[in-house]
Amino acid sequence: MTDMASCRGPDADPAVRAWSRGFPARPEQVGQARRFLALALEGCPVTDDALLCLSELASNSVLHSASRRPGGAFTVRVQLRQGDHVRIEVHDEGGPWNQRPDGDGRAHGLAIVRALAAESGTGGDALTGWVTWARLDWPGR
Repeated sequence: MTDMASCRGPDADPAVRAWSRGFPARPEQVGQARRFLALALEGCPVTDDALLCLSELASNSVLHSASRRPGGAFTVRVQLRQGDHVRIEVHDEGGPWNQRPDGDGRAHGLAIVRALAAESGTGGDALTGWVTWARLDWPGR
């Protein structure tokens, strides 16, 4: 795959593959991040849900974090544990964490991620950057 940095070392479990790539924090780059993930997960049974989760996580980074400042960036990390799960993470440049209630009755952003993922969460802080993640289990696991 082009533009992918593998995180696997020589002694890594062959059933586990990992990739990481940085993107400029611009709205059109969310689509680029989706293409990156689609290539990494080619043939994986949870690819569609993972792509939707990534869209939400990356969009939050671009729209709501300090990454949206000129020159800002976000990083996508993917871990594929064959036959078990996919974990995706989006790292941004921090900033205030302002979760707003959705007043329209529709699921938005992190609510969509929580609905699709077996587990999800947020770590980090406003100064060092936020890490939002989702783990999607393999069907029948």
